[in-house]
Amino acid sequence: MRALTKSLFAILLSGSVAAPAGATCLRGINLSGAEFNGRGAKVNTDYTYPSQKIIDYFASKKLNTVRLPILWERLQPVLNQQLDPDELGRLKTSVAQMRKAGLGVIIDPHNFATYDDIQIGTPFVSYGDFADFWRRVANEFANQDGIYFGVMNEPFHMPATQWQPAASAAVAAIRETGAKNLILVPGVEWTSAREWERASAAEMIKVTDPADNFAFEFHQYLDSDFSGTHDTCPRADDALAAINKVTDWLRANKRRGVLGEFGGSGKPECLKGIADMVQAMNTAKDVWIGWTYWVAGDWWPATEINNVTPTREGDRPQLASLIGPGLGDKSCAGF
Repeated sequence: MRALTKSLFAILLSGSVAAPAGATCLRGINLSGAEFNGRGAKVNTDYTYPSQKIIDYFASKKLNTVRLPILWERLQPVLNQQLDPDELGRLKTSVAQMRKAGLGVIIDPHNFATYDDIQIGTPFVSYGDFADFWRRVANEFANQDGIYFGVMNEPFHMPATQWQPAASAAVAAIRETGAKNLILVPGVEWTSAREWERASAAEMIKVTDPADNFAFEFHQYLDSDFSGTHDTCPRADDALAAINKVTDWLRANKRRGVLGEFGGSGKPECLKGIADMVQAMNTAKDVWIGWTYWVAGDWWPATEINNVTPTREGDRPQLASLIGPGLGDKSCAGF
């Protein structure tokens, strides 16, 4: 989501592609909080991993996946050096909590293709640096049931010619460890579905996977500028058209996709738009492996328009657009 910067808060299949081990479909939620703030931030003061309470809540709502944003610099404070043992421990504990609750986990370095605000693919943060990070992460979670690797959140302000070698290096590094986990690969321009063919497709189609177990990740919001920062959804039809256009591209190119972020407010046009997008993926199960809605989290303010963290009154209205009536069950059919 464009509004979320690093300073915030202060899978039926196509071709020969294999399903992720142990998964049916991905139907989930972004549980945000562990990526908040930057270096020097104190756990449970400046950033937080999801509580057991919020994990259990979403596990009870027909959802089966969490996209878990984290911060690269915090997990690996020095490039090409070991992962921080304390932060790795917190990540492993959170992953274990989610798996025990029956939720798969997408590990998502929420860095916008940067490290300390420096873009990957520059003299200061090389493709090799990024590959090293993913090699180390993959070694910790290789072939664990229900663990998926989201290569990076929302590369932007870089051409696909710069980003594609980074994504390819990460995929290669992961597979060199022997890990066969599902990998999710985003495009540029904030991973926008609407911008996929214009900005990303020609380069990102070059990504290959020796394990043949990856999907392209897309994001798509419904508001006036597709940023997910407004409480009205005047571009809901355009957002749906973007999903349908990506569906056509995925079929034509025998690739799979996952909608890693989408969301809207509780206003009627947003609720309908969310439901329409889910239904579009339901009817294209040959190429769409699932979705994760943005956003929920223990520390997200009640006024955040996309927030589906429950209130004292109960479920937020967006939840019904995601999981009912009937949408939740249909979205898993055929996987």
